[in-house]
Amino acid sequence: MIITLSVGFAAMVVCLFVQGSLLFLATRYYIGHLSWVRTSSRAMAMVLISQVMLMLVLGNLLQVAIWAFLFIFLGEFGDFQTAYYHSLVNFSTLGYGDIVMSERWRALGPLQAINGVLMIGVSTASITSVVQDTFERSRLFERGRGGPDL
Repeated sequence: MIITLSVGFAAMVVCLFVQGSLLFLATRYYIGHLSWVRTSSRAMAMVLISQVMLMLVLGNLLQVAIWAFLFIFLGEFGDFQTAYYHSLVNFSTLGYGDIVMSERWRALGPLQAINGVLMIGVSTASITSVVQDTFERSRLFERGRGGPDL
């Protein structure tokens, strides 16, 4: 059990690094494109929000792939498609149970679910922050006061 927990913890650390890196990149991208929010077009602001969301969702899907590769490396699955599906079910906490890992590694499922809940939560919080900031900047721009500079 100690080995399984150690392997799961290592995978979580890798995913935390991926999430942190993508959050940093998405935030820099958002800051670099704030001029889109300052225009009179709300469509451009929505495009910017959508692009940030897409970056973070792709980051979550990359983390699912990391776990899938781990499952293949551990010999749990013979093909990427099955490993990715199982990983996606775990990460999203759906827990269908149609594919079950061996007794030796089955504790990785709940660990991945914990990881998924945290990472999806971080993505959700980040997107919420971007949406709130965008709406506030748009409101201030419409009132002719500009908006807070970063």
